[in-house]
Formats: sequence, structure tokens, C-alpha cells
Amino acid sequence: MDTGERGPTMIEVPPGTVTLSDRRTRRSWAVDVAAHLLAAHPVTREQYAHVTGAPGPGDGTGRLPVESVSWWDAVRYCNALSEREGLTPAYRVDAGGDLVHRDASADGYRLPTEAEWEHACRAGTSGPRYGPLDDIAWHRGNSGERLHEVGGRLPNPWGLYDMLGNVWEWCWDVYDAEVYGAYRVLRGGGWFDEHWSCRASVRRRSHPTFRVDDVGFRVARTAH
Repeated sequence: MDTGERGPTMIEVPPGTVTLSDRRTRRSWAVDVAAHLLAAHPVTREQYAHVTGAPGPGDGTGRLPVESVSWWDAVRYCNALSEREGLTPAYRVDAGGDLVHRDASADGYRLPTEAEWEHACRAGTSGPRYGPLDDIAWHRGNSGERLHEVGGRLPNPWGLYDMLGNVWEWCWDVYDAEVYGAYRVLRGGGWFDEHWSCRASVRRRSHPTFRVDDVGFRVARTAH
């Protein structure tokens, strides 16, 4: 599992169907998910600093997941990583810097959709989690109320680490435009969350400029 300067280790996620649900509208809907690539773990502080030129890691090590990053920070990181690796950036940001368009044909890095994230998290399992919580996730009950290095818990059956716990992860999708406007989806639960928040189906929302110490992200790529 690479956490350094060589770029993310990407896992091949097979196609499938996942059922999403919305608590406000009490609606559920099935989504067909195409095959795609998803990083084995969240972006680390070392990776983020190497790609963006941002200051190096703070307390702890570069293997900690980067946090206090906004959805916009994640979008810009994806484009910067794509350019570094000679790939076509997945996002085009308008001149004003407040709108972003996704190029579905691009081979570069991007954020996973909410459906891709949940499908990958479940990894063919049907329960709320892909294993016993203490074995697979850092949460309030076992984290010591702090971040932990990526890959410290067991992966899911497809080889993805930290899908639950440690840091919440930004997804591409708008959460509920009718009520929350531009707010984007967060998934997975974090190091400060109770066990009930660390489930494959749990959704959280936040403004795309929001930064806090339990929110990070991982990158995806479209399979070509």
C-alpha cells in the first residue's frame, strides 16, 4: 500500500448496483455503478503536500489522512494530480472559481460519486458494515479521539482501507439541492463519531468551502 510520492494505489472496483436512500424524503432508489478505480486509502498529508506544494504534515506523520480540506480543495487536488501524471483533468472550474464542471470522458483523477463510494464500501456485503467495527475502523470508541495513519485497520473484501472511520470523505454529489443548495455529500464516518455513524449507508452534508479536522477525501478514476 503506497502512501508516498509515487501516487495513489488504485483498486479496480467491479460494476454493480447499489440502493441509496434519503431520510428527508423517505425515498430509496437503485443506481447502476460502472466499473471504476478507487484509491486504496484516503489521501495522506504526504501525498497532499507533494502534489499541491502545501505545507508539510503537522503533528504526527505524513501517513495520516489529510484533513481540514474543503470539497473545493479536493477538486483542485484531483486536477493537480492528473496534470502531474499526464492525465486529462476531470474538472473544469469557471473563471469566477465558483462553478465546476466534470468531464465524464476524462481519464484523470476525480472524487467518487456517492453511489460509487457506497458500492465500493460495501464490497459485495449486505450489512451495515463490511466487518466488525473495531477491526475495520477508527471511531470514538477506539481512536483515542485522534486521527490514525491510513491502513491501520483491516481492509474490506476488495482491498479498500478506512472506508469507515478515521475521516469522513467528500463525494462529488450535491446532497439535496432543494433544501441545502450547494452542500455536498460526505460519507464514511470519522475518528470522533459514535458507532452508529460509521455505516455504509450513513450520509452527512456540508458546504463545499467547509473545513474541519475529521473530513478528508480519496480519489477515483473512470475505467477506460
